[in-house]
Amino acid sequence: MPNGTCFDHRGSLGSTAFGLALLCAIVTAKAEPSQELIAAAKKEGTVTWYTNLIVEQIVRPLGAAFEKKYGIKMAYWRGDGAELNLKLLGEARARRVQGDIYSIGIGVDSLIKAGVTEPYDPVNAKGFPAEYKDPAHHWIASNIYINTPGYNTSLVQKSEAPRTYEALLDPKWKGKMAWKRNDISGAQGFIGNILSSMGEEKGIAYLRRLSEQNIISVNASARAILDQVMAGEYPIALQIFNNHAEISAKKGAPVDWLPMEPVTVSLNIIGLLRGGPSPNAGKLLIEFMLSKEGQQVFRERDYYPADPEVPAKIPDLLPATGGFKGNVMSPAMIANGLDRWTRLYDELFK
Repeated sequence: MPNGTCFDHRGSLGSTAFGLALLCAIVTAKAEPSQELIAAAKKEGTVTWYTNLIVEQIVRPLGAAFEKKYGIKMAYWRGDGAELNLKLLGEARARRVQGDIYSIGIGVDSLIKAGVTEPYDPVNAKGFPAEYKDPAHHWIASNIYINTPGYNTSLVQKSEAPRTYEALLDPKWKGKMAWKRNDISGAQGFIGNILSSMGEEKGIAYLRRLSEQNIISVNASARAILDQVMAGEYPIALQIFNNHAEISAKKGAPVDWLPMEPVTVSLNIIGLLRGGPSPNAGKLLIEFMLSKEGQQVFRERDYYPADPEVPAKIPDLLPATGGFKGNVMSPAMIANGLDRWTRLYDELFK
């Protein structure tokens, strides 16, 4: 969004003069990278982003906005999870680094240990929450995800929908719940959230009881599982993205989400690659993504901005503005716990 341009986003800040004034202040009051960095980045002329994000939804819009602002062309390579990590590790080991920055959901710990990443402390990240930033500056959150249960409103009455984790143990839900296997936005994330929020002893006891509910493991994305819920294949899905349910409900689909506390909050993170061909342009692209302008691009493309000063399109979907508790699953927490969460899934739910 250009400096000084403000819009009335109905359903978020509303149409009041106060809401408009607040949004204007958010958009225009942003830090700026140094002129030296901008000049050096423009001299390099191009930047390459290795990313896990969806190309049409966010990668290209961000690239177009960045090029319009700075005149620097952005190339990208897109891959999922392990595929992306393997490419980053392989190029670093071969000393043929082609990318300048990266964005991933999990696995940054192995990249840092292998020397793939380069510390960088963006000026536009100063106001971000501490849990959204690496103290050693190897990564910072560009956007966040909220995972909650979702349910088919034609199959489950709102008054009967389970509102707590304990309510999921009701025998009437046996064999009627589904989740994604092998992912933070699925079984492993659910297990990690339970253990970190309930504590070891209580968490394990809860998971053993939950395993008796015969949860259906599906080899599909969280979005695909939610689609199956809307089609009536499963009454309830665990660990769906709550904005997906909200967007579909507004289009008339029989679906809703449940703010089951604490919800899982996971981070999508970005950082600088060591030895990239255009390091200054890489730094500038990071700055742009984290600026109020860049975070507005995330917002308008239906992502949750990491910057708490850039409100979500629907504030009620986020813990801080929706009045429910969230549990931030940091990269360190995931790196330290994922193997065990996977073993528990294999032991109890597979």
